[in-house]
Amino acid sequence: MCFLCDAKHGAWPGRRAFLLAAAGAAAAGVAAPSAAQVDVGPSSGLRKLVPADELEGAATQEYAKLIAEARSKGALAPADHPQLRRLRAIAARLVPQTAQWNDRAREWRWEVNLIGSKQINAFCMPGGKIALYTGILEQLKLTDDEVAMVMGHEMAHALREHARARIAKSQGTGTLLSLGAQLLGLGQLGDVAASIGTQLLTLRFSREDETDADLVGLEVAARGGYNPQAAVSLWEKMGQAGGGANGPSFLSTHPSGPARIQQLQANVPKVQGLYQRARS
Repeated sequence: MCFLCDAKHGAWPGRRAFLLAAAGAAAAGVAAPSAAQVDVGPSSGLRKLVPADELEGAATQEYAKLIAEARSKGALAPADHPQLRRLRAIAARLVPQTAQWNDRAREWRWEVNLIGSKQINAFCMPGGKIALYTGILEQLKLTDDEVAMVMGHEMAHALREHARARIAKSQGTGTLLSLGAQLLGLGQLGDVAASIGTQLLTLRFSREDETDADLVGLEVAARGGYNPQAAVSLWEKMGQAGGGANGPSFLSTHPSGPARIQQLQANVPKVQGLYQRARS
C-alpha cells in the first residue's frame, strides 16, 4: 500500500504530515561555494533522503568487487603501469580542489584504478572511487588535460551527490517510508541505499546533472592546473566516437551534442584565470 497515494486522497493524516515534513526538511540543498566561478545552483535537497554513509559504503563494496573481478581476469593495471601512474598524478592535482564542493570529500578514501578494456568508459562512485578504462585513453588518444576533464566531470557527479539524488527520486516512495520507519523505530534507513550498489555504474543522470558535472568538473580541473579548453576538445572527440547501441559505454550515460559543447565553450573564459593562476 502506497502511503503517498493514500496521503493524496486524505488518508492517514498523521503519517501524511510526517512524510511531508520529512521531505520538507530535506528540501534545502547545499549551495555552491562562494568562490565558484561557474554558475551552478544548490545540490538537490532530495539527496538527503538517502543516507550518505550507507550509499558510500555500498559504493565501496561494489567498487571492491569490480576491482577484484578485473584483477582475477588480469585486466587490472599494476601500480607501476605508466598509464595508471599518469592517472594518479592527475588525480593528485584534482583531489585537493574537491572539498570546497563537498565537505565530505575531505574524509573520502580516494582511489584511482585503470581497467584493461576496449570500452570507452570512466566513472567515480560516491566516496571517491574512480576507474578509467584503457579504451577511453587509447581510442580517443586523450591528452593529460582531456583526462583531467573526464576525471573532473566524474568527480563532480560524486561531489554533487547526483547518484544519491537520483536514487532518492527513483526510489522516492520507498525511501520516504524507510525514513519514516527509522525515525519511528520501525526499521533501518540504510536499507534502500544498501540495495542499490549494483546500480551505481548504470545510473542515467538528468540533463541538469550532466550540466552540473560539466561545469563543476571544468572548474575543478582548471584549479588543478589543466587547460579548460580541453573540455571542448574532449566532448568533440566523444561526439566523433559516435553513439547508439554500438557506441561508447560512456555515451550511453553521458550523451554528447552541440549544446553541451557550446555551454562548455561559454564557460571556459570563466575559469581561465583559475587555470593561469594554477600554472603560475
